[in-house]
Amino acid sequence: MPKKEINITVELDDQNIASNIAFKADDMPNVDAVNCRAMLLSFWDAKNKDTLKLDLWTRDMTVDEMKIFFHQTLVTMANTLESSIDDERIAGDMRDFCHYFAEKMEIKE
Repeated sequence: MPKKEINITVELDDQNIASNIAFKADDMPNVDAVNCRAMLLSFWDAKNKDTLKLDLWTRDMTVDEMKIFFHQTLVTMANTLESSIDDERIAGDMRDFCHYFAEKMEIKE
């Protein structure tokens, strides 16, 4: 069975706060590691019916960037929800929330 590998490297400052986050996947052979300012990573633990999360961001991540990052993540989650459970109604409700979120955060979609 084929395998894929994703590597995440987190550099820490002297106070153990993320100063750089980088990722590289083996199916990106001609791309160097991509530096990022934030990441949200979730895993489903089926045995315990629980979500394991790793949320990190660097000091360089601005409030405006965080608002956009969350909005884009919510939109992606709505799309993933629709494709995974085939429920247009609930995904549409989530997209409605995304529009509300963008409006309240004063970001452009």
